[in-house]
Amino acid sequence: MVKILSRGLLAVYLVILIWLVLFKLQYNILSVFNYNHRSLNLNPFAAPLKLNGRINFGEMINNFIIFIPFGILLNVNYKRFRFLPKFTLILVFSLTAELIQFIFAIGATDIIDVITNTVGGILGLILYSLSNKYISSKKLDWVIIAFGTLLLMFLLYYRIFILRLIY
Repeated sequence: MVKILSRGLLAVYLVILIWLVLFKLQYNILSVFNYNHRSLNLNPFAAPLKLNGRINFGEMINNFIIFIPFGILLNVNYKRFRFLPKFTLILVFSLTAELIQFIFAIGATDIIDVITNTVGGILGLILYSLSNKYISSKKLDWVIIAFGTLLLMFLLYYRIFILRLIY
């Protein structure tokens, strides 16, 4: 039962993550493809992060935070794998998302996004490992699944509630 719930939570999280990273939570996905702006920044902390002459730390923090659950859920679901394969999966996922943005011109492709996404995922891996030293893996997994499910239900309710107010 735990395995089914944790895999389901990971799958739903990944769908939402893709929707967030690639489509910026837009319901009209075709409008994202009308963006028609392709940019590539391979210099960390360079100009595209600047907003009104200042570095936009908010975007970096958001990228960092949204990938923390990825690392946590990878540890819940794939205990047999060591750190390096999980790290590689997080890195490849982030690189792939940025490449898709560049190929389809649906956003700015920036190396700092890859860095902050990956560091967020690594923090998730580390947080799970540290917590697992003090809490049994079984209890920790149940807490993560319960919290993740409640958070998901809250976000869906919030999103639907906001849409009802708008329309």
